[in-house]
Amino acid sequence: MTSINSTRLNSLSTRVSIIGAGKVGSTLAQRIAEKNLADVVLLDIVEGWPQGIALDLMQARGVERHNRQIVGTNDYTDTAGSNIVVIAAGIPRKPGISREDLLKINARIVTESAKQAIAHSPDAILIIITNPLDVMTYLAWEATDLPAHRVMGMAGVLDSARFQTFIAMELGVSIAEINATVIGSHGDLMVPLPRYTTVSGIPISQLMDARTIDRLVQRTRHGGAEVVTLMKTSSAYFAPASSACLMAESILLNQSRLLPCCVYLSGEYGVQDLFLGVPCRLGYRGVEQVLELELSNTEREAFMDSGKLVRQSIEEAKAILKTAE
Repeated sequence: MTSINSTRLNSLSTRVSIIGAGKVGSTLAQRIAEKNLADVVLLDIVEGWPQGIALDLMQARGVERHNRQIVGTNDYTDTAGSNIVVIAAGIPRKPGISREDLLKINARIVTESAKQAIAHSPDAILIIITNPLDVMTYLAWEATDLPAHRVMGMAGVLDSARFQTFIAMELGVSIAEINATVIGSHGDLMVPLPRYTTVSGIPISQLMDARTIDRLVQRTRHGGAEVVTLMKTSSAYFAPASSACLMAESILLNQSRLLPCCVYLSGEYGVQDLFLGVPCRLGYRGVEQVLELELSNTEREAFMDSGKLVRQSIEEAKAILKTAE
């Protein structure tokens, strides 16, 4: 399909390119534009699909009253000059399919998408959404050879938001009063941290018993799978899109917000050469600082166990990619 005329996008505007115009990608495009954060380029391999979504979102501007440009394309050339590239391409999780089961297909999609996008936007910050998240983030970083602070995965914000939601539902309090922390991998071995989770500054251990907390921790770990089970033919997309938008907002507006994200560890928490979810500060340069929390022996062991599984999956994915060469 013919490339978009570059005059249709203001080269001086902040630009976010989203690779993959499925439910997560299209919802994220809506969030970013309607919050007036950036112009959006929505790319997908299906001809006409991203163009149609972009036109639909543009037609909503008369109601939403923003002036952001949203365009759809099948050509990576149209993503050139992006400040942020978000990769949401790949097959979604479905009933009976674990995140690890997605390796074979998504490893190829993510590495190729990352290479092509960064070739046209060499100064961009890369945010990965595709699952299995921690593995895909590592593969994208390795494929693009970007500095580690410019590559991150969206996981901790989403997992912490789910933990917050379940706590608010349990206690019947406003979610605005809750601060929750979840670290580790984005999957069944994630590590919610009740010790660092509060309601108006009060630790949740003072508001509910240990059995209730453990039940909410387990529900958080399986929060994505619960949505998949209910929807049957799809997976979560509203909450993932909102989580990625929050990360993009902190970067684009240089807010330096402290957010849990999947970032590169080079000794922090005793982990080397791995992307895992930890609290970090996000600003216009990407990851500005990794915050190392004091963990109990049990928490540290759980964190290390999640890292071991991610490392095993990375090696498996590398073998798959090498075989495909």
